[in-house]
Amino acid sequence: MDLFRRYALRYVRKHFHAVRLSNASSLFPPPTRGPLLIVLNHPAWWDPLIGIVLAARMRDRDHFAAIDGRAIERYAFFRRLGFVGVDGHSVRGAAEFLRMATTILSEPGRAFWVTAKGRFSDVRERPLAIEAGAGHLAARLARGAVLPIALEYTFWSESTPEALVRVGEPLRIEDHRGLSGKQWTTLIEEALTRSLDGLNEEAKTRDPSRFTNLLPGRAGVGAVYDLWRRMKDWLRGNRFDPAHASAARGDRT
Repeated sequence: MDLFRRYALRYVRKHFHAVRLSNASSLFPPPTRGPLLIVLNHPAWWDPLIGIVLAARMRDRDHFAAIDGRAIERYAFFRRLGFVGVDGHSVRGAAEFLRMATTILSEPGRAFWVTAKGRFSDVRERPLAIEAGAGHLAARLARGAVLPIALEYTFWSESTPEALVRVGEPLRIEDHRGLSGKQWTTLIEEALTRSLDGLNEEAKTRDPSRFTNLLPGRAGVGAVYDLWRRMKDWLRGNRFDPAHASAARGDRT
C-alpha cells in the first residue's frame, strides 16, 4: 500500500496543478477514532486517486473502498490495496456488499470509501439521487460516523486542472440511531448536496486563498514558452515562477 500510495501521489502531481481542500470544510481528518463511512460524489475516473491523497492524511486508519466486481476480477492486486468488489446489478450482490462493509466497519480505526452515485455524473446534476447502499449500510452500523466529501475538477489559470475537495460535517451514528436505510439515504444525500453546492460556488471564484493546498502539482505552460519566461526572469534578476498566473500578472504590469 505504501508503494502504491507513493506512485499515486506522483501520478496526481503530474496531472494536476494542485489538490485543494476547501477552508470551509469540516475538521479533516475528523477527530473520532470510530469507524468512518466516507461517501463521495463521482465526477470522474480520478476519484480513487484523489481518495488516496486524502487517505494519506489519515495513515492511522485502515482504508477500504468499494469497486466494481468486474474490475477486481481483472486486477486481483486491487484486493491487496483494500478494494472490495461489489456486484451492483443484483440483489445478491447488494446483500454481499452490506455484509462485507458492515464487517469492515465493525472495528474502530477503519474507513470505508463509497462513491454513492454508482456512476459518473456531472457536479451540477441535481438531485444527486445517490444509491441506497450507503444509507442501508449506515443503518446497520453500531457506532462511528458518515463523512460526506464533495469532489470537483476544474481548470483555472494553468494548463493542468485543479482537484477541489470539500469535507462536510460528519453524521454521527449515535445521533441518528433508529433511522431506516431510506431515511439514512436521504440524510446522506442532503449532506453531500450541501458540500457539493458550497464547493461549486467556491470553484467559480477561482480563488486559491479559499483552499488549503494538500498536494502541489505541475505548473507552467510548455517547454518553449517556459524557457523564454525563465530567460527573461534571469535577465531581470527575478526568481522564475512557472505558474501561468504569475506570468499573467507580470504581463499586466
